[in-house]
Amino acid sequence: MPTEHRSAIAATDRLLVVRLSAMGDIIHGMPAIAALRRAKPDLQIGWLVEERWAELLCARDSERLAARSERKPLADWVHVARFSSWRKALLSDETWREIRSCRREVRARKYEVALDLQGAIRSALAARSTGAAIRIGSSQPREGPARMFYTHAVDVRGSHVIEHALSLASVLAGQSLEYVQPPFPVDPATEAWADRQSEMLGGRPLAILNPGAGWGAKCWPAASFGAVARALADRGMEVLVNHGPGEEALAEAVRESSGEVAVPLKCSVGELIALTRRARLFVGGDTGPMHLAAALRVPVVALFGPTRPERNGPFGTTNVVLRSPESVYSTAHTHRRDEGLVSIEPQAVMDAADQLLGEQHG
Repeated sequence: MPTEHRSAIAATDRLLVVRLSAMGDIIHGMPAIAALRRAKPDLQIGWLVEERWAELLCARDSERLAARSERKPLADWVHVARFSSWRKALLSDETWREIRSCRREVRARKYEVALDLQGAIRSALAARSTGAAIRIGSSQPREGPARMFYTHAVDVRGSHVIEHALSLASVLAGQSLEYVQPPFPVDPATEAWADRQSEMLGGRPLAILNPGAGWGAKCWPAASFGAVARALADRGMEVLVNHGPGEEALAEAVRESSGEVAVPLKCSVGELIALTRRARLFVGGDTGPMHLAAALRVPVVALFGPTRPERNGPFGTTNVVLRSPESVYSTAHTHRRDEGLVSIEPQAVMDAADQLLGEQHG
């Protein structure tokens, strides 16, 4: 990179991070921005994110553009977009009013640099539309054409996506950045809700199971989760089954197969953050809630099938990753079950859970 470009980046006062979705991917980008903030405490940072995931960065919509606080600890400003909805109604006048409004809000902050942590065509175009003169992204983005919209393409290092984000943020810091545990919003009302939930559960140690995933091939069988829930309950733990929209039947199947000791719970992103803070153990696949647990340093038993744990596995916490040699790497987003993942026995999960729980007592 030419010297004048490095100087311009080093002198940056305002940075916009573009990482729109999804939950786990946003969480993967947060340690890099936490490390960057530590290295450059005077840097003002905005984040453009899909509305659905804004609670990962800001507890209340009314405080998106207010001063940084415990309810919004990482970014100075949080800008929300609704790309998923806009894409479905591109001919709507309302869609274009919302797009123009979002663009005006972002441009009003006069960002000098846009950092694309997503590597998609839409995120690269979003970065370009901000008016930032400098746009930084990976030299090998997830969608190749995205690179055309960067002014600086960076060769990332490491095997994990968190390390990739740290590589990109290091360019702005002018030094090699190391992992920093990211801060999540703390909302007193939500924390009080989580305390009440814990009291209702009898105050027993909490384990969270997450049977769902972005696509079917990443899902471990509900009956296997049920067996794990029974074993954890036998160890004196309260077991919650986290589930998202459309996963109600899956959560109910886990409850039934557990002998009704597992309790399904559907909650908001902010509520999930608060509950996960109180957990002693998390069991689940390659999903956003698993990455949240890891970022909050909750011990994790991670069940992997078609995706690679060296790239997407739990990072920053004690963990045991289980993956069968029979699993074949694929990003096809198929719902066809992964035979290697299905073959993992509940006893193997409990052996890993006992190891992690024993380490906590030790």
